[in-house]
Amino acid sequence: QVQLVESGGGSVQAGGSLRLACVASGYIASSTCMGWFRQAPGKGREGVAIIHRSGTTNYADSVTGRFTVSQDAAKNTLYLQMNSLKPEDTAMYYCAAAFVAQPATCAALLHTRNFHTWGQGTQVTVSS
Repeated sequence: QVQLVESGGGSVQAGGSLRLACVASGYIASSTCMGWFRQAPGKGREGVAIIHRSGTTNYADSVTGRFTVSQDAAKNTLYLQMNSLKPEDTAMYYCAAAFVAQPATCAALLHTRNFHTWGQGTQVTVSS
């Protein structure tokens, strides 16, 4: 079965940390480009972080220096380490996967959101 399953969301106070995980199964586990996106109530979905199989990453300005995306190919798992969380980080977080050859093309997907497979999301709530 082809799917992405996120976990690790929860409720934390401002300044706290969370680590999200996204496990890929099926042919999606061979994806070369994966990303994290988020959507707050009443807002559109925005890119948070992207990683290409080569290790090239791209981050939204709002999370640079606070969030770190990584992947463990052996476990078919994508991670998002979130530190120094702010109330404005509150949102549903989704992971996504695509087959993209070039790292630069993958990085651009942070803004175009042109992924073919999405997970169901995990909620992150940050209180002040």
